[in-house]
Amino acid sequence: MHKNVFTPENAAMLLIDHQTGTTSWTHSHDVEEVKKNALQLAKIATAVDMPLVLTSSMEDQAQGPLLPEFETIAPKAFADRIKRAGIVNAMHDENFNGAVKATGRRKVVVAGITTEVCVVFPVLQLPDEGYEVQVVTDASASFTKMGDDAALRRMEQAGAVITSTPQIISELAADWTTPRGHALASLMGLGG
Repeated sequence: MHKNVFTPENAAMLLIDHQTGTTSWTHSHDVEEVKKNALQLAKIATAVDMPLVLTSSMEDQAQGPLLPEFETIAPKAFADRIKRAGIVNAMHDENFNGAVKATGRRKVVVAGITTEVCVVFPVLQLPDEGYEVQVVTDASASFTKMGDDAALRRMEQAGAVITSTPQIISELAADWTTPRGHALASLMGLGG
């Protein structure tokens, strides 16, 4: 197996600020598609026992609560979510940083809203702290397409790999004929 491959045993899923308010502010992607993909990432992490860290920012303000579907999909991760008080770079929040470290994983899959504010800064910091990062672009969104593209370029230049939800599912499945492959195929709507 290629040493850079992300597996459920070596990677963690970090979902940042998929909140009712923040989601409604984005115009770079189809919001329903982004929501569906973000929730799918949580389902995947749960299905393969991959550590899942959720965080939100200022839930009592305009940003709003985390998408309620997360509570159904991943009740423990939802209950344990890191509620930030306005720190833009989630990695600067000692509770979030600690939760990421506590996964024991050096590879992280990251998605969030907005790409250009809430995702870009932790992703620029994570490689400096020794993490390999994949950013799921179709489970993230920004105010504008231009802002999203700029954030993706900046993260890629810092060493992050830009990917998509189907790529992550396929990479984690590795083999569609295994029980894990069947479970992930069904999440992708491929039967199985």
